[in-house]
Parts: sequence; C-alpha cells; structure tokens
Amino acid sequence: MTTFEAHEKEQELASARLLKDDTGFAAGKIAFFQYLCIAVLVFLMLNFWDLQINNPEFYNERAERNRIRSVPTSAARGKIYDRDGRVIVDNHSSFKVRLLRDNLNEDHLRPIADGLNLDYDELVAKVKRFSSRPKYDPMPLKQDLTPGEVAFVDAHRGPSMLYELELIHGQQRLYPRNGMLAHVIGYVGEVTEKELNEPEFAKFSQGDVIGKTGIEREYNDTLTGVDGQMQWIVDNLGYERGKVRDANGAPIEKPAIPGKSLNLTLDLDLQSVAELAIEDRQGAVVALDPRTGEVLAMVSRPAFDLNAFAGHIRSSVWDEIRNDPRGPMNNRCIQPFAPGSTFKPIAAMAGLETGTIDESTHFHCSGSANFYGRPFHCHAKGGHGDIELHRAIMQSCDVFFYNLGNRLGIDKLAEYAELTGFGRKTGIDLPDEKSGLMPNSKWKIRTFRQKWMAGETISVSIGQGAVSVTPLQLATAIGGVAMGGAWYKPHLLRDAKVGPPRTANWNPDHVDKVVRGMCGVVNEGGTARAVQLPGIELCGKTGTAQTVSNEFKEKYKQYAEDFKDNGWFVGFAPRKNPEIVVVALIPGGEHGDRAAPIVRDVVKAYFDKKTRQASQRQITEYKARLQSIFALAAFGEAVH
Repeated sequence: MTTFEAHEKEQELASARLLKDDTGFAAGKIAFFQYLCIAVLVFLMLNFWDLQINNPEFYNERAERNRIRSVPTSAARGKIYDRDGRVIVDNHSSFKVRLLRDNLNEDHLRPIADGLNLDYDELVAKVKRFSSRPKYDPMPLKQDLTPGEVAFVDAHRGPSMLYELELIHGQQRLYPRNGMLAHVIGYVGEVTEKELNEPEFAKFSQGDVIGKTGIEREYNDTLTGVDGQMQWIVDNLGYERGKVRDANGAPIEKPAIPGKSLNLTLDLDLQSVAELAIEDRQGAVVALDPRTGEVLAMVSRPAFDLNAFAGHIRSSVWDEIRNDPRGPMNNRCIQPFAPGSTFKPIAAMAGLETGTIDESTHFHCSGSANFYGRPFHCHAKGGHGDIELHRAIMQSCDVFFYNLGNRLGIDKLAEYAELTGFGRKTGIDLPDEKSGLMPNSKWKIRTFRQKWMAGETISVSIGQGAVSVTPLQLATAIGGVAMGGAWYKPHLLRDAKVGPPRTANWNPDHVDKVVRGMCGVVNEGGTARAVQLPGIELCGKTGTAQTVSNEFKEKYKQYAEDFKDNGWFVGFAPRKNPEIVVVALIPGGEHGDRAAPIVRDVVKAYFDKKTRQASQRQITEYKARLQSIFALAAFGEAVH
C-alpha cells in the first residue's frame, strides 16, 4: 500500500468514527426527550388522579369559590336587662364593610380610606398584616357605618369601581348614655391578633366582635350568637351578580342564631339614684342585698361613653380616655383603698369574740395616746374622755381602737378581718377584680423579709397602714357582720348559682352590740347624724382614710390639694334583718360625712320603691276582690 492510499484509509476511518459519534449523540438527545415526555406525562397523570379521584371535593370547592361567595349575616348579641326586665343594653340595625382581597387594587386604598373616614396609613398597615392570610379571606374594614359611609359604599361598588368593598347588614350595640353602668356592662370590639392566641377566644376569627370588659366579657360566650350565611354568585372580579337559589327558586341561606339575653340583679331605679347622688365627683358606690349577695347598684366615676366603643373607636377618642389622669377606665368598685374607720366595726367584733374587751371596757382619750415611743392622734383633738365600745363606734374614737388593736395584736386582728372577706377577692362575676390586702406578721416576712413591728398594728386597727379594701369587699364584709356572720358571694347575674354563704359562729349578743353602735352613728348623734331617715333605722359607719402621712403633708404643704383624705360611708337598713347595704367612697372627700348622703339617698330610694310596690299590690288585690264580688253578684242574679 502506498503512502497516499494509507492516508486515505485513515481519513475514511476518522470520518466513520465521527459519523458514529454524531449518530450516538443524536440518539442520546432523542432518548432524553422521550424520557422527559414520559416524566411530564406521568406528572400530569398523577395530578389528574389527585384532582379527579383522590381529592375531588377539595378542588371542586376551590373552583366553586371562584363562582360562589358565602357572605355572613351577623348574629345579634343577646340583650341585657335589669332585675325588673327593663332593657339596659339593646341592639340597633347597622352596616359594616369588608375588603375583598381576591383582586385588590392598592390604588383604591386611598379613596376607600377617604370615603370611609379611615386613616390611610393605618389601612395600608392593616392590609400588609393580612397579606399572609389566604386571598379569599376578606378583611374587616369598619363597623357601624354612618348613612354617608353606607351611601359611599353603595355608590362605588361595581366591576369598574371599588369592587373590593362588601357591605354587610348586622346589629350594633346600643349602650346607656352619660357613662351609666360603663364599668359594669363593659363594651365590645373586634378581636385582636393577640386575643386570638388566648384559649378564651380560640374559636373566634379575625374580624369577629367579642366582649372586651365587664359583663360583655364575663358572659361573652352566652351573649355571642352564631352568624348565618347567604350565598351569592360572583363574577371574575368578585362582584355579586345574584343569590344562589335551590331547585324551588328560594335563596340558599343559613339563618343567624342570636345570642342569649341576660337578666342582671341591678335595679335601674337605685342605679339612677346612685349615679345622680355622686354627681361629677370621683368615687364609687356599691349597693347589694346581704341576704343573697345580689348587687343592686354599682357606680364608678369618672366614667366613659360606652357607645364610643360600640363600633370602631377613633384613635383620638381612645387617647383622650387612656391619658385622662383621673383614670376613667378604672372600676373603683373593685379597686383597693385604705378603709379608714369603716374597719372599726370589724376590729370591735374581733375584740368581743376573743374576750379582749366587753361592752364595759373603757379607755381614756385625751386627743392622742403614746405607743412604743410615739404619739398616735385621735381625729377629735380635744379627745373623748373615758369612752366605752358603744360610744367609741358612734364617735369613731381612734384612741379606743388604738388600745384595742394593741391588745389584739396583728395576727388576731387579721384573722377576723379575713373571715369577713378582707384580703381576698369576692368572686363577683366581673373581670379584673382586685383582692386588696389584710397584712399580718407572715405577710411582712414573706414580702419584706422583716418582722412585724407592734407599732404597725396601731395604724391597722383604725383601717390605715398596709390594709386596703375595695368598696365591694367592704359592702360584703359589713353586710355579713350585720347578718350575724353570713357572707354571700356577690353576683350580677340574676339566676346565678352562688351556693351557701360563708359563715362564722359568732355570739349574737356581740353582733348586736356592734350593730347598735353603728345604729348610734346615724340615730344617736354620732358622726353621721345628718343622714337620719324618718321611719327607717339606717345604721352605718363613717371613714376618713389618709392617702399620705401627716409628716408628708406637713413637708409638702403646697400640694395639699392632691393629698386630701378619702371619705367613706357604709350603711345598711333596717337594723334587724337588713335588706340592703350600701358603700360610698369619695377619694379626696376628706370626711366620711360627705359620702354619707349618697348612701342615705340610695337606701331611701330602695324603701320608697318597696312601699310603692306594696301599695300597688294592695290596689291590685283590692281590684281583684271587687271583680270577684261583682262576678258572684252577677252569678246570683242569673240564678234568680
């Protein structure tokens, strides 16, 4: 073979190898493409299986949601009535609006905010918070729309306008005006994201309305109804085109179930008198029936307008209420204060029951007394002279009770005070009740790692020092004393099951001595002689509680107006088998006799109403007897 022939042979072999490589590469690409097609086909078949066979209900529902929307129909909350069946809290027809986010155009947020009187920045922030939720989940915008806002939504809904807006008819709370019963009833509002994480509100969803405070919160599950649903056919923009109807042409809907109503123990007549009596002063009034624990009236001032919270409260209004230094949101009826001399009847019971004193025990009051190296003053600068228990309660002699407390010691004094309910929550059906404080030697060691000093008992024996009590606790405590040692759990729900009272096996003669002393406070020239009621044996006890020490007052005389003493009065009637006990507290009132007229007015209103009802019953019975007589006469004539 020549050199030329050899070279040609090598070229042919190289061309054959190259052709073979190109053919193999092309075959590989074809094979890859075939496998890819098979994989896509398998993927599509698996999804088809999931769509048509494995989960058809899920995907049908998703598809149906693009055509049909369920619009909720709000359930009315239950109404709230007083003990005589009069409406306290009602509902009124209203509209609320939601934002449909399926096809949200963010350029529409500005006109929506302007038309609904919403803050634009707050609206944008709320939309961002909702962005993590499914698009088909509507966002609540505003409740209790004004007529102008309803007209705005109606005028701008449509495929070419603000199609994101959905108007829903419902019921809105209608509360008493002028802050009446604000702290007792409470208010409702939209559930927050934080509240949704609490077990109490686990069953609610964003946009739902819940009770925030007071009775509205305490009985939220009872008052809350079950929303209904109405089904609408919608277009691709989510605009409603008509109702979904069944085979008979009737709209497909699930009716709303209203919440259950509540009957409270409150008496609107007594409540009104108490509200008027306290006027515009800061303070609290509690009236209850010591025989059952039923709360008849409860007032805390200053108050706030509940109707401002019924819809969406404006930020400016909320800031004004929250920043008010007088604390209008605080329910003073269940907040603790030093009881002052209203504590003395309990100290007297402790002294009598332990045998530390009897009715003939005398102490000398010269206007002050020295204990443990320092003077303790009486409110009567000239003193009361030799004084025994009855007159000590009548005249509220501090020196008598200093000596009594010194003999008893703090632990024995605390034992009897705790028995009446001091230092523990009453258990009333209201949120945020405080327990107050009844100090003893163990409490001080536990709290301050210090021993109780005997001199501290002197102040506690007249309701000063570390002791504190809520107006509700004081009403319960003194009511139980007047009942001979029986304390019923105070409650606001009329048909609540409260169980038997907590009792003390006290000597009835000892109870009578303390009660007669309290009767003398009003009816024998005592510290509240100005509030006597003709025909009603009102018993009571005044109390003046310091807010700061005398040394502090002396040092900061220029701020004297800010450190005025608190004025208390607790009263009950009648003396035997009492039917009503009332407590009035006026912070800064200086003297208990300034709170006493409030108690007098409420007690008088109670017995005046009782007399009117008795007269009405007599008239009704008299008419019934006359009708019976006339019926018998007519029957006799018919026989003849």
